[in-house]
Amino acid sequence: MSNLTRHVTWNGPIVMVGFGSIGRGVMPLILRHLGCDKSKITVIDPSTASKHIADELGVRFVQQAITRENYKKELKPLLTAGPSPAFLVNLSVDVDCLDLMRLAREVGALYIDTVIEPWPGFYYNPKLGSAARSNYVMREGLLALKRKFGEGPTAVSCCGANPGMVSWLVKQALLNIATDLNISHDVPKTREGWGKLMKKVGVKGIHVAERDTQRAKKPKPLDTFINTWSIEGFVSEGLQPAELGWGTHEKKLPPEGRRHKGGCGAAIYLERPGADTRVRTWTPEAGAHFGFLVTHNEAISISDYFTVKSGRTVSYRPTCHYAYHPSNDAVLSWHELLGAGGKRQTHNHILEENEIVDGKDELGVLLYGHKKNAYWYGSRLTIEEARKLAPYQNATGMQVTSAVLAGMVWAIENPTAGIVETDEMDYARCLEVQRPYLGSVEGVYTDWNPLKSRVDLFETAPDKRDPWQFANIIAR
Repeated sequence: MSNLTRHVTWNGPIVMVGFGSIGRGVMPLILRHLGCDKSKITVIDPSTASKHIADELGVRFVQQAITRENYKKELKPLLTAGPSPAFLVNLSVDVDCLDLMRLAREVGALYIDTVIEPWPGFYYNPKLGSAARSNYVMREGLLALKRKFGEGPTAVSCCGANPGMVSWLVKQALLNIATDLNISHDVPKTREGWGKLMKKVGVKGIHVAERDTQRAKKPKPLDTFINTWSIEGFVSEGLQPAELGWGTHEKKLPPEGRRHKGGCGAAIYLERPGADTRVRTWTPEAGAHFGFLVTHNEAISISDYFTVKSGRTVSYRPTCHYAYHPSNDAVLSWHELLGAGGKRQTHNHILEENEIVDGKDELGVLLYGHKKNAYWYGSRLTIEEARKLAPYQNATGMQVTSAVLAGMVWAIENPTAGIVETDEMDYARCLEVQRPYLGSVEGVYTDWNPLKSRVDLFETAPDKRDPWQFANIIAR
């Protein structure tokens, strides 16, 4: 690894909650790029599966589950060990992000996470309807806390690959298209400016288009869920209702589509799980393919961020959603789980870097509907590249861990920003920090549209006049 840039210095404690596939991948990057004292770093996880990695890296490991009942008792002493402020890095599942943000605020600590996570019981609560179990509702809770707190210690919300990095990619992709279309523009300085530029460029919508082709050396066994990142996280979001930011160019809701009664109004949800909802999408190497419309925070936040209003009336908003084709073993795992009526497999297994024979993760943003049709911009990182760049992670994990690093650097450089979403951060600075870990970063124009992915013998296009209607994108 040639890039050993020391981006910032951090003199206070670093407390990492969760040491699964992402936590153990982030830690070497923290030690490499943040000037910090190992003796002030504590990792907390209920499992000892990765304790040996903490030992190898020379950081303290505490075996402890963080719960609603004990989180203040366990974390507050670590966060106030001082004398400098602490940094709370939340990479856990089943730990409420908003409660940890409140605690960080109380003690003056910086904070970062990769997803808005609730306490256990939320995702699978039979008493909650689809709307109440949505990322939209959880994000509205975050926005309410953001308004309440105002300025203060920086707390970065949802800063992984996606949500996170993809919001930075959208801005760079938009500037690239504007330049290629010879549209006069400066780099916007405000949220309103970014929305007006996207409207001017003519973007109708955005796919966060990802294709993971990493293959395991051994075939997937029965009764085992295989994935290249957190299985608990993937199953939780896959069984939430499918959600998407809903653009102003859309003519009508899909049959299962529902609007929310309150909040920003930027998104809709479907009365079906995201992991059982297919959409047509495109990435440069895989070409046209199906992805799962799995709910993600960025689908809502990006649509909201680029909204243009005239007074209270929305004059422009792009459609945005995740279109995810995970590794083939993960697809088979979902078929097995959903085919059994949602019954979880007996075993879970996250593929480690030494178990993968080849493949890459193509993760980018497909901005469509403008005069050049569609433009994909993103990272194409192979497992071979990931092995050379840093230890303890595959290609999928590295796209996440490097974004966490970028978010931490930005937070340390901007320590009093309050609660921020990644859409609000300095995209150029964050990509500068992250880019050495992203493999090939490129932009590709394509003439593909969802009408070209239909099997004419069996399918009739719902809307031939506008290929980019969501009705043409969703598969039946």
